[in-house]
Parts: sequence; structure tokens; C-alpha cells
Amino acid sequence: MARRATGGTGAAGGAGGRGGAGGTGATALKAARRPEIRLPALEPFGGGELAPDGDYDGLELRELDLAGQDGGGARFMDCALTGCALDETRLHHARVLDSVLTGLRGVGTDLADSTFRDVEVVDARLGGTQLHGAVLERVVIRGGKIDYLNLRTAKLKDVVFESCVLVEPDFGGARLERVEFVDCALRQADLTGAVLKDVDLRGAAELDIARGVDRLAGSTISPAQLVDLAAVLAGELGIRVEG
Repeated sequence: MARRATGGTGAAGGAGGRGGAGGTGATALKAARRPEIRLPALEPFGGGELAPDGDYDGLELRELDLAGQDGGGARFMDCALTGCALDETRLHHARVLDSVLTGLRGVGTDLADSTFRDVEVVDARLGGTQLHGAVLERVVIRGGKIDYLNLRTAKLKDVVFESCVLVEPDFGGARLERVEFVDCALRQADLTGAVLKDVDLRGAAELDIARGVDRLAGSTISPAQLVDLAAVLAGELGIRVEG
């Protein structure tokens, strides 16, 4: 899968940096590593309900109503979940590995303390999804809309949010490293207590930080975004702006 080039668009280096013999310029922004998923030939899921601590390997779960089921601690590896309903589905401590999740829908899905590694999430329509304490590594979330996403204290590394809408996502206390927002809307985001490193916000079509604007250190924004955030930044710094 292609990766976005980052070039020299991070903090400026070169002649304007702290150069000289033996000196070091500013560090370039590191791009997120995207997953490279090659699913094997899949077997259709045999039906029945999800089981706690279940082991699902090389399966296709298509157009299933999994609402209210308990798959806590389950492992999904080399799987495709397509068009499944996840209303109030309990998947806490689940592990989702090398899988593609397409067209998922539901409210109140419990994925707390789960692990997502080498996963693509495409065109999800979710609300109130609980991912607090989760670990996301090499994950792409593309398209769709997710309302009230709870990522408090989660760890995100090499994660790309692309062409999606995130309404009031909560990153409180989360750690974000090499995370990119590409052509997506970030509305009323909460960054309270978050730690950011190599986070690229320049591609966000909308960037609205409701709380925690002081935690933007470690991110890169565009000049236009800086102008848009000027009022909230001034408020955070206690600066009064008058005409």
C-alpha cells in the first residue's frame, strides 16, 4: 500500500536550522507505516454467536447481526468482517490481527483494552465506541463516520485516519505516535493529557480542538490551521485579544 511522502514539511531545517559543523537541524516528521494485508482464502463463519475467548482464524463474517453478543477476549486473525451489526457487542480485550473490517455499524460497541494490529477499517458507521486502553498499531481507518469515539489512555502508533468524520473523539491521556489525519474532519476533539509525537494534522479538512490544545506539542499543523486555532491558543495562554 502506498505511503504518503513527508519531505521536508516538518519543522524547518537546512540553512535556517541550528547548523554548523557537527550541528543538527530539526528532525523531519516521520510518516505512519501503513498495514500491508494479504488475506488468504477465507472460510465462511459457521454461524452461532461469538464466544468469549473464541479463536477465529481465516474466516469471513458477512452481514451478521452480532448485536449484544459477548466475544470478550476473542482473537480474530486473517479475517474479514463485512457489513456486520455491532450494537452493544462486547469485545473487550479482543485481538484483531491482519484483518479487514468493512461497513461495520453499531452503537455502544465495547472494544476496551483491545489490540488492533495490521488492520484496515473501511466505511464504519459507529457511535459511542469504547476503545479506552486499547492498542492500535499499523491501522488505517478510512471513510465512514464515528461519533463519540472513546480512546482515553489508548496507545496509537502508525495509525492513519483517512477521509472519515470523527465527532467528539476523546483522546484524553492517550499516546499518539506517527499518527496522520488525511482529508478527514476532526470535530470537538479532546486531547486532555494526551502525548503526541510525529502527529501530522496538516491533512485534516476540519481541525476543531475542544479541549487540550496545550497538548499539540509533537504535532505538525499547516499555517491556515494555525490561524484557525489562534483564538483557542490565545485563550489557553491567557492572552486577551481586543480590537
